Amino acid sequence: MNRRAFLQALAAAAACGAPLRASPQRAADALYEVPRYGNVSLLHFTDCHAQLLPSHFREPSVNIGVGEAAGRAPHLVGEHLLRQAGIAQGTPEAHAFTHLDFERAARRYGKLGGFAHLATLVKRLKASRPQALLLDGGDTWQGSATALWTRGQDMIEAQKQLGVDAMTAHWEFTYGGKRVEEVVAKDFAGKIEFLAQNVKTADFDDPVFKPYVMRALGRVRVAIIGQAFPYTPIANPRHFVAEWTFGIQETALQKVVDEVRAKGAQAVVLLSHNGIDVDVKLAGRLRGIDAILGGHTHDGVPMPVVVPNSGGKTIVTNAGSNGKFLAALDLEVKAGGVTGFQYRLLPVFSNLLPADADMAALIERVRGPYRAKLEEPLAVTEGLLYRRGNFNGSFDQLILDALMTVKGAEIGFSPGFRWGTTLLPGQAILREHLMDQTAITYPQVTLSEMTGTTIKAILEDVCDNLFNPDPYLQQGGDMVRVGGMTYACEPLAKIGARISDLRLEGKPIQADKRYKVAGWAPVAEGASGEPVWEVVERYLKDLKVVTPRKPNIPRIDGVAGNPGIA
Repeated sequence: MNRRAFLQALAAAAACGAPLRASPQRAADALYEVPRYGNVSLLHFTDCHAQLLPSHFREPSVNIGVGEAAGRAPHLVGEHLLRQAGIAQGTPEAHAFTHLDFERAARRYGKLGGFAHLATLVKRLKASRPQALLLDGGDTWQGSATALWTRGQDMIEAQKQLGVDAMTAHWEFTYGGKRVEEVVAKDFAGKIEFLAQNVKTADFDDPVFKPYVMRALGRVRVAIIGQAFPYTPIANPRHFVAEWTFGIQETALQKVVDEVRAKGAQAVVLLSHNGIDVDVKLAGRLRGIDAILGGHTHDGVPMPVVVPNSGGKTIVTNAGSNGKFLAALDLEVKAGGVTGFQYRLLPVFSNLLPADADMAALIERVRGPYRAKLEEPLAVTEGLLYRRGNFNGSFDQLILDALMTVKGAEIGFSPGFRWGTTLLPGQAILREHLMDQTAITYPQVTLSEMTGTTIKAILEDVCDNLFNPDPYLQQGGDMVRVGGMTYACEPLAKIGARISDLRLEGKPIQADKRYKVAGWAPVAEGASGEPVWEVVERYLKDLKVVTPRKPNIPRIDGVAGNPGIA
């Protein structure tokens, strides 16, 4: 793994000017010329959340690690991450991997991602790796207006055009089991393998999808095993996949690993949507997995975690989100197995990579019928609007403000989703941007009365899903976003004792008093209410100009010095 060469490439790219206009070809050559290593190559992206076009995406300034994950990537933010990874501040890499000086750096280096630019990078890397497999870690069919309106078809066509060989899934299941099965049987047949060893029928525990695929890459037999998000029926509506079971299924996974080894696999890779902390724990408990290419937690980790176990070592990676990155894992495989590796997580700078013509044409075709609707301006933002972070983001704050204002609520709750693009000050908020934050298949807005006891219980439950020291019990996204009410959070405390000092307008929340609470994205079957995007759109059109929003973040206790806080 030649980290020094990678940093030298990024430094050379940075030297080319802002935003690398002086010599874009020279900068691209410095950044994207990745000499092949070994005899097996895998390309990996994950959690693109249906972002066909380049976008801005601010990485978190709060990503707290607990238990064994404390102080370890990905729970390092800002300067803490740069120091551990050996990345210089003020470089393109620093912008791609951190929130630091985000607005200035975004204006300098431009947008990242976009499938037309990703396609160019895939082709560039495959030119020196003609047998490389392209693996998609899931969360591909959801996250944009066009994906929602076409039930993922725009992204399915883009995956085929990109040349994806295999994928696993999570948000794909929110279109319903029948839709997923339809795509696998028709669109993907003979083209893309849909892998999920941990999805079984609820009645007879039969596999729903292929657990793995074996490929011969030159003279090396490689097994790719799929691991879908294990907590899909908990984090998302159960009724979408009522006939299936999920879970980590360690024992079953070990049996699959042993099976592919018995069939001659010389390298075994898990294409995972567990989340990186779960993957690190899993890697230490199972034997025979050479690498885990992970997703779900949206962590752009520049260097892999190498985990020892009873069978040797497992390389654990996570390749970010929103199409910002493409990972290249090269393995040296000999008769006795994997003897070495090289890993690069490459930022997809749209200013450096020309758009692939075929992919650009496809994107134009699938977006064309919706263009007028997508590009309708709703308001203009004066401040930076972003989502990602353990507790809140300014775009979530805007959604909360809209819910409370339009619905006349005292308190607002908004899910701790990790996806959603970022807007710079002065940008128009288009309908497309609003849908980037809200495009789900269960978007109903709810208005209910809750006692103070219930409010605290909800916060405690969600907080435990995020900060339980056992990664296997971390079953959701980031913390629910809260509007109108303040509180304190102690991530290292035990469940039931993490949330305290709940106040509304400075007065303590009373246990038995009932409060009017607005929220959205109910997981219960049969929920009713108007889509959240309609509520927020009315609010934005009334405002016309959105003043800077300060996220309502709780007082965070007991984590002084934690490198997961900027």
